[in-house]
Amino acid sequence: MTDMAETTTRATPAAATTVEQALLTRRSVRAFLPAEVPRAQVEHLLTMAARSASNSNCQPWQVHVLTGPAKRRLTEALWAALDRDGRVAECEYPYQPAAHAWHEPFGGRRRDFGDGLYRRTLGIDGHNDDARMAHHRRNYDFFGAPVGLILSVSRHPLASGLIDAGLFLQALMLAARQAGLDTCAQASFLDLYPVLRRHLRIPDDQIVVCGLSLGHADRDHRLDGLRTPREPVERFATFYADAADLD
Repeated sequence: MTDMAETTTRATPAAATTVEQALLTRRSVRAFLPAEVPRAQVEHLLTMAARSASNSNCQPWQVHVLTGPAKRRLTEALWAALDRDGRVAECEYPYQPAAHAWHEPFGGRRRDFGDGLYRRTLGIDGHNDDARMAHHRRNYDFFGAPVGLILSVSRHPLASGLIDAGLFLQALMLAARQAGLDTCAQASFLDLYPVLRRHLRIPDDQIVVCGLSLGHADRDHRLDGLRTPREPVERFATFYADAADLD
């Protein structure tokens, strides 16, 4: 199964010049250079992302931006909690099923992604739990990116707020590509949300949605070769044109 997103080469343009190019070159980058991203640029990207649609213009999102010593301190706190207590048994909302409870075709896609990441890209087999955990820990350092963001959203109402948060994230990631930057959205931060609540000023009526790494991709890192396929349109879209097409 191949599409344009899968066949994008490692010669990713420094900056996307069209929406189409931004969509085709956006991907989850898991290795960043330490090159600084100026605060003014981050603020501009957030300003653009805030143009996202939201239910009744509620704009239920909050963003916590971490750089420098603050990011390092949070990373160390997350690592300490992970080593001491492991991941939380239950997150603030059920963002995904248990590992054994994924329905098809989603379970198969998830397994294929894991195999591509760990075995084919990093050379880590399914029995090497220590190596897998070592890679997982890199999530909490935002994969070396100079900017880490934690996105939260209002609990009131949560369902539409999560949709709005998704729109905000997509806009932010596409705006980053236009600026020649890359990102990785990370649900892993949900597994340690109590640490985030202790260290960040997250209001009680907000829940953590995910983290986001932002910076310049390290094109020489072996993880830069990881690409994920997409389903063709005919697999997920149904078109209705004539009245007879309706039941």
